[in-house]
Amino acid sequence: MIDILVAGGGPAGLAAAIRAAGAGLEAVVVEPRTAPVDKACGEGIMPGGLAALHGLGVRPAGHPLRGIRYTDGRRGAEAAFHGAYGLGVRRTALHAALHERAEALGVRIVEGRVREVRQDADSVTAAGLTARWLIAADGLHSPLRRSLGLDRPVPGPGRYGLRRHYRTAPWSDLVEVHWSPYGEAYVTPVGADLVGVAVLSRDRRPYEQHLAAFPALAARLTGPGATPVRGAGPLRQRARGPRAGRVLLVGDAAGYTDALTGEGIALAVATATAAVGCLAAGRPEAYPAHWARATRRYRLLTQALLGAAGHPVSRRLIVAAAHRSPALFRTAVRALQ
Repeated sequence: MIDILVAGGGPAGLAAAIRAAGAGLEAVVVEPRTAPVDKACGEGIMPGGLAALHGLGVRPAGHPLRGIRYTDGRRGAEAAFHGAYGLGVRRTALHAALHERAEALGVRIVEGRVREVRQDADSVTAAGLTARWLIAADGLHSPLRRSLGLDRPVPGPGRYGLRRHYRTAPWSDLVEVHWSPYGEAYVTPVGADLVGVAVLSRDRRPYEQHLAAFPALAARLTGPGATPVRGAGPLRQRARGPRAGRVLLVGDAAGYTDALTGEGIALAVATATAAVGCLAAGRPEAYPAHWARATRRYRLLTQALLGAAGHPVSRRLIVAAAHRSPALFRTAVRALQ
């Protein structure tokens, strides 16, 4: 019998399979899409996320990131990461590196989609395969989370993300976060001649209309987009818990707050590592507590920043405060590492 069946072959699912293989467990990943898989995301990996990938034996190619810069078009503040670099990585390059590492460790990746789960006291069956445990890593709008009755309602309007790349040399080795009254634009260098620009907002408008809210940034992006616009959202998702019987939820499937702090990859690896660690130790009941500890800092920091960004008055003060208090901004950036 398979030890761990993984539903979803994105970063969280592949990280879980890599961890399982490292623990001597047989893991099979079920994924409907052909690698490499693209996704709308900021593509900036924080130093903590990069260290987590290195711990998996995954070293994707990308553009080094020295820190973060906030700007509202009139003033700005920047802070370097402390003692480490991040990395701007095309999502397809990241996925390919994870996929190759999993296959090199003997992980079997099969084409399919997990639609229904049947479980008893000893096993779980899905997609025609039976395993001792199933790890659900099927993304932000996880069908498994919903089918297991773990979805929780999300109050208030959601935020959405759109991303496009531009063929231009990076003008900075920082992730730039451009603020407007309507949302943020995240500029991430991902190659010698390519930058990604992701916009986050509660307003559902065409990408070009979002970009027009950042005139200084739009002036730099004079050529046509190098890739199509990709979207994702609503971003905030909640789960009643990260476990249902023999099914453990990891990554975005276990709940997501927002992309503001750029910790998605670090969280994917951390929750996958926690899930596999609990299963390898024969203590699946410990996973919810491990998940809570692994995600607590992200949830608290992101909710605080999102709360400030959600009010027009405090939103206008975020860049001004960072500009006036560079030491405080450096402290905040290093807390996100």
